[in-house]
Amino acid sequence: MAATTAAAVDAVPSPDLKLAKQTSAVTVQEAIPEADIGTETKTAQLPPHRSHDPQHNMKRTDPFMFGSRYLDEADDVFEFNAWDHVETDDAYKEYSEQQFAMQRASPVSDFDKNRFNSDPARFWNLFYKNNTANFFKNRKWLQQEFPVLHTVTAADAGPKIVLEAVEVMRSHAEYNTDLMQADVWDVASEELPPGVEENTVDVVLMIFIFSALSPLQWERAVRNIYRVLKPGGEVCFRDYGRGDLAQVRFKKGRYLEENFYIRGDGTRVYFFEEDELARIWSGVSNEGTSVSENNKETSETAPDPLPQEPSASKEESRLFDVEELGVDRRMLVNRAKKLKMYRCWMQGRFRKK
Repeated sequence: MAATTAAAVDAVPSPDLKLAKQTSAVTVQEAIPEADIGTETKTAQLPPHRSHDPQHNMKRTDPFMFGSRYLDEADDVFEFNAWDHVETDDAYKEYSEQQFAMQRASPVSDFDKNRFNSDPARFWNLFYKNNTANFFKNRKWLQQEFPVLHTVTAADAGPKIVLEAVEVMRSHAEYNTDLMQADVWDVASEELPPGVEENTVDVVLMIFIFSALSPLQWERAVRNIYRVLKPGGEVCFRDYGRGDLAQVRFKKGRYLEENFYIRGDGTRVYFFEEDELARIWSGVSNEGTSVSENNKETSETAPDPLPQEPSASKEESRLFDVEELGVDRRMLVNRAKKLKMYRCWMQGRFRKK
């Protein structure tokens, strides 16, 4: 878990999917044969998202717009490498349901379930050891998706604290202990990160972190993040969505429980729904029960609930306000093999009340 400089800024409400069709078109000059009209030209209108010219790439002003290349019925799906906001087709849905049925019928053995769940940190340590050089890339896209990160790293931002679970920072050439501290922190433990006190953090990055936790650990993790954040502090969240290709591809012997799997390297991964994340981060389920009750935790395994005033209303007991929460659906295309691959990610901003 790393501490460095950081603050919070509101994103613009997500636009309607019609936005791409309302944007101004790019003017393309198409030469007409001189035999027909000499040196005259005609103007053809080409929407920016359909242009192959890099100069016409649309810049997103709203991070939760999730791209602007919309697939219409008349489009050639293999013209581009990726399309945004694409719902899965009937064939993929049928294949997914067949895969899920197969996965449920062939779960992880009780022996392996205990082995993977008893010490998940061991498998993540091996993962980081084996992938330090080829897994962690420059993530400039984070400031595009979460403008608050641009704000808190500005020269005039002042002293801020950002938490992110990336120990590999220690080996980076720009790692400066005067400005940052990198430590391993189990977000679902009973301890806070080394050197971090309650109500001191401005921003917490949860980028493909929460999916590694067991559902029984969610409440404890949310509570810990609540504890370290200042009032009004922000969580930047991105993780896997239900039905993502990574979930559908799992074979026999990888299913732990519904939407929760073991990868081949022993690390765990969960796939979320939008309303599920809203309940988790608000701390209140649809029925008004706590997250732990909603996950059927027992009194022996569930952490103590967050302190609440006895007379607090359901709204007052919420831990975080859901500022933004969206589903990023994308269809990736292998044009050479004529393959369509459906990806699904969840992205949100949660603010401590």
